[in-house]
Amino acid sequence: MEQISAERVAGIRELVARTQAEIARAIVGKAPIVELLLVALLCEGHVLLEDVPGTGKTTLARAVAAALGCSFQRIQFTPDLLPSDVTGLSFFNQKLGEFQFRQGPVFAQVLLTDEINRATPRTQSALLEAMQERTVTIDGETRPLPRPFLVLATQNPVELEGTFPLPEAQLDRFLIRLSIGYPSPEEEEEILVRYERSNPLAELTAVLSAEELRRLQAEVRSVGVAPVVRRYLVELVRATRQHPDVELGASPRGSLALYQTAQARAALRGRAFVLPDDVKAMAEAVLNHRLMLTAEARLRGRTPATIIAQILAQTPAPVE
Repeated sequence: MEQISAERVAGIRELVARTQAEIARAIVGKAPIVELLLVALLCEGHVLLEDVPGTGKTTLARAVAAALGCSFQRIQFTPDLLPSDVTGLSFFNQKLGEFQFRQGPVFAQVLLTDEINRATPRTQSALLEAMQERTVTIDGETRPLPRPFLVLATQNPVELEGTFPLPEAQLDRFLIRLSIGYPSPEEEEEILVRYERSNPLAELTAVLSAEELRRLQAEVRSVGVAPVVRRYLVELVRATRQHPDVELGASPRGSLALYQTAQARAALRGRAFVLPDDVKAMAEAVLNHRLMLTAEARLRGRTPATIIAQILAQTPAPVE
C-alpha cells in the first residue's frame, strides 16, 4: 500500500481539528480524552467510557455524535432489555399478509449505549456480532449495518448491585477504554458559566460528514509504520502475555488495535509515519481492558495501568 502524502495528512489534521473544536464547545477541558476518542473514530473502533456518574460520559458521547453528520441512536440499558430491543425483530403485518422487519436502534451510524453493564449477558451478546462484523443476523438473514458504525458505551464502575460485568470477549471488541475523571477547579467553574443560561450541546452542528469520515478512515490506514516500530509494538503486546502478574494478556486483536490507533494518532499530529511515542501514548487506552491479572496481583493492589507502565519502561524503544 502506498504511503499517505504529507498534504493528505495535513488535510486530515485540519478536518479533525475542526471536529475537536466543535466538541470543545460542549466539553470543558479534557482535550487528551477527546483526542483519544477521535483516534478511535478514525479507526472505526468502539469506545468504552467508564467513570463515576456525573463526569460527562453521556455528554461527551452526544457531543461527538452531534459533530458528525451521522445518524444517531441511544439505548438505555436495563436488566429487562431484550436482544430484539437492540437489533430489531420480524413481525407479521396482517394488512400486507407478510412478515416485515422492524429495525432496532443498532441500525445507526453512532450508537450510544448507556450503562451497558446493566443489561443481561444475553442482551450484551446481541451487540457482539454488530460490533465485530458490522452486521446483524435475525431469523437466518444477515443484514449489514450502516457505515461508519461506532458504538460509544458507558458504564459506572462503582455501582455493582444489579449489574452484569462485561465478559472478556466483549471487552476485547472495544478499541479503547477511557476514564474521563473529575475536572480541575478552573474547569468546573467554566462548566458552571458555560451551562448557566443554555445547553451548548443543543447548539452543536455537524462539521464532518459520514462520507468524509469514511474517507479519512481509509486514508489513515496508509500512514507508514517502519519495521523497527512494528517489532517494538509486537514486543510490548507479547510482554503482557509473559508478565508474571498477568493471567491473560492482550490478544492479536489488541496488537492490531494498537497498530491502527498509533497510525491515527500520527495523522492527528500531522505526520505521515508512526513514531515509538505514538505507540507508547496509545498503549494504556488500548491494552488496559485486555489484561486479566492474577488474584495475587490484585490483592497486592496491582492494576493493568501499572503493569503497562512497567512494560513500557522495561522495553527499549527503537531510536533513529
